[in-house]
Amino acid sequence: MTSPYSLRVHDLRTDRLLGYLPIGGVTFDDYIGKSGSLSGTLPAPNAQMAARIQDILQEGRTLVDLVRGGTIVWSGIVWTATPTADERDNYTCPIQGATLESYYRDHLQLRDADLTYTSTDQLAIARALIGYAATRTGGDLGIEMDTSQTSGVLRDRAYSRFDQPYVGRLLDDLAAVDNGFEWRINRYQDAAGARHRVLRLGYPRISIGTTDLPLKKPGLITAHSIPRDATAMATCWQSRGSNSNSNQAAATTPLLSTTLTDTAAITAGWPLLDGSSDYSTVTDPATLNAHAQADLARFARPVAIPQISVLTGSIPQPELGSYIRVSIRDAWYPTGHNARYRVVGLRCTPAERGRPDMTQLYLEAA
Repeated sequence: MTSPYSLRVHDLRTDRLLGYLPIGGVTFDDYIGKSGSLSGTLPAPNAQMAARIQDILQEGRTLVDLVRGGTIVWSGIVWTATPTADERDNYTCPIQGATLESYYRDHLQLRDADLTYTSTDQLAIARALIGYAATRTGGDLGIEMDTSQTSGVLRDRAYSRFDQPYVGRLLDDLAAVDNGFEWRINRYQDAAGARHRVLRLGYPRISIGTTDLPLKKPGLITAHSIPRDATAMATCWQSRGSNSNSNQAAATTPLLSTTLTDTAAITAGWPLLDGSSDYSTVTDPATLNAHAQADLARFARPVAIPQISVLTGSIPQPELGSYIRVSIRDAWYPTGHNARYRVVGLRCTPAERGRPDMTQLYLEAA
């Protein structure tokens, strides 16, 4: 069966179009809050195709747009390619990639300057971190930013080059505090055909669209699960920060946040459930307390991450941050389950043994 997907291959730094490649067995995912991934196999049935793959695909410096029906459904950097021959010397080339956020989270560090911000809007700091990456030779990926966007939340931050932190992880830490924000990098093509890479910031979260997409069972929903998981739940939280001193001869203890307790949960009958987190580069007590407050809020109740499956192509691929209205009526919900959710992740898997292409949506209660 012919794959409905194809790869449009670009140079990572210049976005110059290098060509197109077929791909099969493709699986991809994308999320708010972590880097998405792609895996698939490039067929190389002859020397000409093998040469073409080698000519235009180079791991670490190639960006690919996964295209279905003329629409970009995933975009990211190819990090690994594995030319593979079977016993008959038939070649394929499995590849793996990750979304553009992976470049900042795992491959670009603060190296040649200390960065200090005082009473600065947290979204301005986020833009400055991506802007810093562009100042390093070879680090400018042409990320567009909306400099007018603000949150009204001012932060003090000091980042040391001696810690060699990854820029994307600084962004993650900046966002993961009480009254924080969300970030990701969008890749899209506009109506005129121009391609864009945009830093999308959302305060307090990324929200897309004004109309909910309705999904029903019976209907477009083919499968679903609505789990509740208390294994990571906490009613008491303390975060650890940087070591208290740099004198190796003296006893060293980490900076500790205030111990925070969810007294309302304890009063309501929940047991004491301790949780903790580490922020080894945080030296400011107020910042560490803000992390602890955000972490306690995140784990204060059993985590529910509903998942629903729909046929790929039965609906347009929802944007991360968009909203859907789920209606389910079946044996488990005989009187009906109706709720509004935000799409925070998705995973698409190819057809297999008669199973059609499926898209799994990961949801957050709105």
